[in-house]
Amino acid sequence: MAVSYLALGDSYTIGEGVAPAGRWPVQLATALQEAGHVVDEPQIIATTGWTTDELDGGIDAAAPQGPFGFVSLLIGVNDQYRGRSVEEYRPAFTALLQRAIAFADKRPGRVLVLSIPDWGVTPFARDNKRDPAQIARELDAYNAAAKTICTDHGVAFVDITPVSRERGAEPAMLVEDGLHPSAAMYTEWTRLALPVARTLLDDGAAR
Repeated sequence: MAVSYLALGDSYTIGEGVAPAGRWPVQLATALQEAGHVVDEPQIIATTGWTTDELDGGIDAAAPQGPFGFVSLLIGVNDQYRGRSVEEYRPAFTALLQRAIAFADKRPGRVLVLSIPDWGVTPFARDNKRDPAQIARELDAYNAAAKTICTDHGVAFVDITPVSRERGAEPAMLVEDGLHPSAAMYTEWTRLALPVARTLLDDGAAR
């Protein structure tokens, strides 16, 4: 039986500026299929610009029909961009993670969270005279909070932030707006997420 896949997020999940096949959840599903897992094309609930509360509302509006065999979550960059504190982010992220677990038939071992990439290295940040050190500090705090919450809930956390910092300023790793990742960057994220996702799907019966 094929594994149903729900992907929750914002611009990074919907793949702003890239073709549908280039989105990281789609690349991940394809990579899992190539590795021998039968995985459906992901149902994506994500919109560019969404914050945690907007994703929460978007889930309500979409009303996805679970349970799902696999759920991914990547959210928070727009909370940080809008100046919200990590203290505000923690409970909002926790609530979304708990929703993700519920969609995975209450199995935290079928949920995967990606860290927030560092957009402070991008030409967009430079051109808008944003302080890359401040962005890095704030995103590090967000990601540390998310990782702790994931650990507390038994959910896998994949840190893609280092590769976003290392390669995120390269023209090939960006779409035309100079901010959002290209399909090539999403391939890097998929490379990091794939072994974790394979382990999660190997652990127990598929649904």
